[in-house]
Amino acid sequence: MFAVVGGKWKLLIVLYLLRGKHRFNELQRALPADITHRMLSRQLREMERDGLVHRTVFPEVPPRVEYELTPAGRSLEPLMEQVERWGSWYRKYLREMAFRADE
Repeated sequence: MFAVVGGKWKLLIVLYLLRGKHRFNELQRALPADITHRMLSRQLREMERDGLVHRTVFPEVPPRVEYELTPAGRSLEPLMEQVERWGSWYRKYLREMAFRADE
């Protein structure tokens, strides 16, 4: 199951999509600069295939595409909250360790 949300970008994509629907370029701007267009496309396709993301294509010129989380994707919200809590704890832990090393 780790493959479904594993990797460098998927959890960040989920975190951003928890805020609502977004277009591709909005997602790319929200993520760190080192994610390529190709990598974001790949990650979104995999997440769509795994049932975490829904892709809506609007019949316009140029085509407009929006991404949003499915109920399965939204079910990751408690996990994301726990990861954020752990991250806060870990940053504090690292600061304390650095402080001790300076003593």
